[in-house]
Amino acid sequence: MYFVYILKSLKDKRTYIGYTTNIKNRLKEHNSGKVLATKHRRPFEILLVEKCKSLQEAKKRERYWKSGAGRRNLKRIFQGFPPRFGKRGEARSK
Repeated sequence: MYFVYILKSLKDKRTYIGYTTNIKNRLKEHNSGKVLATKHRRPFEILLVEKCKSLQEAKKRERYWKSGAGRRNLKRIFQGFPPRFGKRGEARSK
């Protein structure tokens, strides 16, 4: 089982998106400074976690959340609205 996760930096309020097999350990690594890409933006909190059945599915979902459509959906979630998804799990345009 894989997890796609979205973290929010409490320092600069920006997000970080990744995937892992152990979400608790991965959050500890981010918050302890072991991840070079996020070391300067600590501490983090978890905003969203999605379960994925395979590595390929996790990579696909990570790629979606990093895309323009995924970022727009994240913005909707932050504003208190539900995400919009089309037929294939992709975000619908307005």
